[in-house]
Formats: sequence, structure tokens, C-alpha cells
Amino acid sequence: MDYSRPALADRLGAEYVAGTLRGPARRRFEALLAAHPALRASVRDWQDRLMPLSASLAPVAPPPRVWQRIETRIGFRPAAAPRWWAQLAVWRALAGVATAATLALALVVATPPPAQAPIVVVLSATTAPAGGVTPASFVASISADGRAMVTRPLTEVSVQPDRALELWAVPPSGAPRSLGLISASGATVVRQGKVLKDTAALAVSLEPPTGSPTGLPTGPVLYVGKLSS
Repeated sequence: MDYSRPALADRLGAEYVAGTLRGPARRRFEALLAAHPALRASVRDWQDRLMPLSASLAPVAPPPRVWQRIETRIGFRPAAAPRWWAQLAVWRALAGVATAATLALALVVATPPPAQAPIVVVLSATTAPAGGVTPASFVASISADGRAMVTRPLTEVSVQPDRALELWAVPPSGAPRSLGLISASGATVVRQGKVLKDTAALAVSLEPPTGSPTGLPTGPVLYVGKLSS
């Protein structure tokens, strides 16, 4: 397989960074990185695009037992030690703190300003389901520069085998443009260049398995979400 092909390298890099490349395929990809500059470049590019999207996620503190195990494993929490060794360990720890402080200062100086937070759009159902059931909805996270977007349903959407969901960028006026098919059950990385350009809203329609044959929505529009101005 020719991994130097831009389209192939871009697809594999996107799946790897988004986490949809799993199991043996993911391990094989990691083994190929050292020998293929195109794959490494693709991974760096998609990390630059998608990592800012994680800014919208709240940090989760690990349980105290996790830190205790880490400290024990690296030898930072010895069960018992002679007094002279404990004193030596103190000086080593102080030296380590000084080194870490120096590295941290260098990192602060060398690190560029933090990336802008992503734009999050919630696409709500256009019709309420019967029986008082809460309607499903999609969330779309768009990088601040509009170069990348990830969509995910908040709850799994039931779609017939002969149908698919297609995402559309709706301009302030004129016809919508297709952003491609999206998953009804998991995350989808949308690769359509400037997603935010001339886009006032996002919409999801029900289409044939290969997408709309006309370039415009042919089935019902199921979800709509407006972009904040």
C-alpha cells in the first residue's frame, strides 16, 4: 500500500487522531509512523485541528489511589529507607524540583498562546417523537479556524439499513452544501475545509445510503442547529 498518497495519509491520520482507528489496525499504523513522513505529517496536522476541540471537555481528576500507585511504582513512596538514604533522597528531590522548574519556565517561554476554544453547535430534532420521548440531538464541535469538525449524536439514532444521515451547511441565503455522511451512533470527523465559511446553520437530512443523488436534501430534514453570531 502506498502510504505516501495524500488522500490515504490524510484519512488514516484523521482516524488515528480521532480514535476511530482501533485494535490491530491502530498498532500497525503506529509501527508505520517511523518510516512514513506523510503519515507523521498527517497526524501532526489533525492533532493541530482536533486537539482544540478538547477544550470544551471538563477535566476529570483521577482518584487518590491512582496517584498512590504511580508514586509507589516510580519509587517515590518507599516503604522504608535508612536515614542517610532518606537525606540523600531529599537532596535528589530538591534537585529534581529545580530541574523541573527550569524546564517549566522554558516551556512557558516557548509555548505559543493557547488555541481558541471550539464552536459547539447543538442540532435539535425538527419534530417531537410520539409518546413524550425526549428527542435525540446531535452536537457538532468546530475548530475556531473552521478547518475541522466532529459530530456525535447525544443518543444513538435509529436509521433504517437503506438510509443514511447527511450533514449540510446552510448559508444565510441560497442552497445548502453537503458536508458528507455522518454516523448515527458515533463520532464523525468532517473534512470539508472552511466549515464556517458562509454558514448560518447546520442541518441533517435522511438520504439514500450513498448520500443525496442531487446535491441537495431529498429526504426529511431531521436536525437543525444555528451557529452563534
